[in-house]
Amino acid sequence: MPKFKFPFQDLETIPKLIKDFLQQEIPHFSAYQFTLENALLQAEKKANNYTLEQRKILVDVLRAQHQHLDLSAKQSQHLDLLLSENTFTVTTGHQLNLFSGPVFFVYKILQTIKTADFLTQNSDKNFVPIFWLATEDHDFEEINHFKTANGFYQVKGNSGGAVGRIIIEDNSFLEEFEKEFKDDVFGTQLILLAKKAYQKGRTFAEATKILVQEIFAEFGLLMIDGDDVLLKNQMQNIFKEELVNQTTHYFSQENVKFLTEKYGKVQVNPREINLFYLSDTRNRIEFDGEQFQIVDKNLTFALEELAEDWSKISPNALLRPVFQEKVLPNIAYIGGNAEIMYWLEMPKVFEKFGIEFPLLVPRNSMLFLRKKTLDKIEKSGVALKYFLGDFQKFLNQKLLKESELNADLENREQLLKENFEILKNKASLTAVTFRNMVEAEETRQLKSFQKFKKRLLRAEKILHADKIDYLQRLYSEIHPANNWQERSLNFSVFFAENGEKWLENCYQKMEVLNSVLIVSEF
Repeated sequence: MPKFKFPFQDLETIPKLIKDFLQQEIPHFSAYQFTLENALLQAEKKANNYTLEQRKILVDVLRAQHQHLDLSAKQSQHLDLLLSENTFTVTTGHQLNLFSGPVFFVYKILQTIKTADFLTQNSDKNFVPIFWLATEDHDFEEINHFKTANGFYQVKGNSGGAVGRIIIEDNSFLEEFEKEFKDDVFGTQLILLAKKAYQKGRTFAEATKILVQEIFAEFGLLMIDGDDVLLKNQMQNIFKEELVNQTTHYFSQENVKFLTEKYGKVQVNPREINLFYLSDTRNRIEFDGEQFQIVDKNLTFALEELAEDWSKISPNALLRPVFQEKVLPNIAYIGGNAEIMYWLEMPKVFEKFGIEFPLLVPRNSMLFLRKKTLDKIEKSGVALKYFLGDFQKFLNQKLLKESELNADLENREQLLKENFEILKNKASLTAVTFRNMVEAEETRQLKSFQKFKKRLLRAEKILHADKIDYLQRLYSEIHPANNWQERSLNFSVFFAENGEKWLENCYQKMEVLNSVLIVSEF
């Protein structure tokens, strides 16, 4: 069992929009909340909006995309089940990070698998977990590296085009990776996996497929690459509508306005045209009033040129969900907080395109700590929850709270406010200018108290320097590189010691019906 669980609602670092969504504080988003009842209702809706022809295309595409992989029995079963009108999918997606990138790559897939298993076990329907490969992203610098506890690994490649098409010409990272893990219990397994996936001559899409297959095949996970003409041709009417009528931009405005006014901003601002053009690079499409132009390329095109091959058109972050839900019999999407926030801009767009909007599940977070770290936290007298928020703010508050002088300052500050309140009331009986002078003097003297507190805090930090340094070092053990562990370290750090048992451990601890941070010992 996990040592600690923290609901997202109790974590100050979770965006308010996500908290409000989970607590159903936003009435017009409550229908997208994941529950067993909502999931089964969503399956009924999807059944009426997904044809047998689409199922056949999907299975044909999946078989073709998995043909060079050794399928597990559960994967083969899932492929067959997808032809049935009683089978639906639960999906997540991610970039093609080198060797999976940060460890949350693994967590979101395992939660997707467990959610599909949960729904199958609790209904008369079948649910298949799907991993959507973000092969068409073009930010290679964002995905060409990963970190471990002792290393930073990176590959070179030509950026600007769809990353899934980039051919691996540099796999020199494997040599240093082998040095780091060769003596670990499951180090050899990790090294062989990396060498198998990242062979020169393979594309990044092929390498990622091999990696994901090796890790998740026995769980029955299927992968899908949207960079496929049979899938994109199903989107031709939607792509045309987007190009001609700027549908996403127009129909997302209501939710964009609501989210901006309530939360200050949106995760992704819709463009007038939310599509890219794929050639040797991936470039935005704009309309100049007469023709479609490819930004930063001396290229134009007309709709007629696309004919029955829409493979050159690529959706951006906002239209990719539409693409996904069009081609899959999907009922729920498992995503990170940022993903969920931009999905929530899109319900009206889905409605316009006649596609069912799925249930949204903010993925679980996980944190694995050494026993010695957990022991240090306990001995420190500072509860773990305080290490999970704005720790510097907490330390400042703690130092001031424990300072006798600060308590005296606050008492005298309050007394000052009360005295000035009396004086202001009396000043009001005289000239307005006199009251204004009193208020100005109050402001000046209260500012002095703020200066006193800043100086006091500085003095307390010097006085308690050793304790502060200890707590900050402990914070760094929990947050490597001053970041969430799951956003910093690669899964190899944990797999090296416990192998597939660690994967099973993560699967077992995953929450399906709650969005939580799970803290465990390893």
